[in-house]
Amino acid sequence: SRKRSAQSPPCKRKRFLDCNSRLIENKLKILLQMSLVLTWGAKMPTVRVGRMAGQFAKPRSKDTEIVDGKEIPCFRGDNVNGFDPECRQPDPERLEQAYFHSAATLNYIRALLNGQFGSLHTFDRWDMQWLSEAEGSPLLSKYREMVARMKESMRFMDACGVGSSKLDYATIFASHEGLHLPYEEALTGTSRYNYGTHFIWIGDRTRQLDGAHVEYCRGLRNPIGVKVGPSMKPDELVALVRKLWPCPEEDPGKITLITRFGADKVEEMLPQFIQAIKEAQLKVVWSCDPCHGNTRSTDKGIKTRNFSNIVLELRRSFEVHARLGSKLMGVHLELTGEKVTECTGGSEGLCDDDLATNYTTYCDPRLNYAQSMEIALLCSEFLTDTYGTADERRLRAGSF
Repeated sequence: SRKRSAQSPPCKRKRFLDCNSRLIENKLKILLQMSLVLTWGAKMPTVRVGRMAGQFAKPRSKDTEIVDGKEIPCFRGDNVNGFDPECRQPDPERLEQAYFHSAATLNYIRALLNGQFGSLHTFDRWDMQWLSEAEGSPLLSKYREMVARMKESMRFMDACGVGSSKLDYATIFASHEGLHLPYEEALTGTSRYNYGTHFIWIGDRTRQLDGAHVEYCRGLRNPIGVKVGPSMKPDELVALVRKLWPCPEEDPGKITLITRFGADKVEEMLPQFIQAIKEAQLKVVWSCDPCHGNTRSTDKGIKTRNFSNIVLELRRSFEVHARLGSKLMGVHLELTGEKVTECTGGSEGLCDDDLATNYTTYCDPRLNYAQSMEIALLCSEFLTDTYGTADERRLRAGSF
């Protein structure tokens, strides 16, 4: 398949308070805008996948933490306990609240898309606040030229009487980590589909072959993702994929491998995994998560990520796949449609001292609106440079 996947998790915020119309609309806008850039620049369809409406659980390495000198249970997401220190006692009734907020989010997204929120005839009306923030960026002129050419193409199609309802509607798929098994099991029917999401994945903490999460996921008919990081070995990955996917010839493409090594390790580690999967003759889908492996803490103990390292891991992943005769088919980003200051770098030139300006995440740092669009533009260039025809590469050298 020539389709590419753009998966944009909203950040592991795990809070019910994020279920509001403005945040949902902004997340939808950034997904639509990024996919439009990828489709136009790389000349191939893009599948939009958002970690929305479902993951209100949070993996933790420790059971407790110290707050104001007192040891209390860790915050595990709103479907387990509350973020406020006095609300840390697990409450099973929160699972019903998680279902309500997830259903409300999906229903609102459905209503927006059915109302032509994602119509290509009005794509230029989507909020482009990031453009004013990216003044001076060499990517800005390329984006403006791309938009102008899109408008010209749409006018030409209208003049020729070529219309299609497909241009007025967009499709978004939901995804999340299958972490909280009681919640996931309650949403799984006798058809063996998890009806709470389209795409579910297994994280690094829950990938044990004899563990309950693998046992649950191997029985699902949903597409399954697997996070692949430095703590995993190639033979462990092969064994895990085979257990999750006993009959790959009957269900090709079911397993997506989401690599997250870090910019400094990807060139050394990724080839080993690609080779192991190729030798096992497993037709998986490869995706890159360039965010998680590049997390660091500042001198003040603030978690952040550097934009340049995220781009570097993404670029190196494309290069490694191309060199080994493989294809990188997706990108998994941790982002938001908001003007946050959680990752350094990018066209805004954010530094460590800027992080406190609008640092709102409850867990991992996210790319903001401007940084996310820059990633989409650069990813489009990587796709053209790696997989495009000679004519497409010549065209890209000058513009989109």
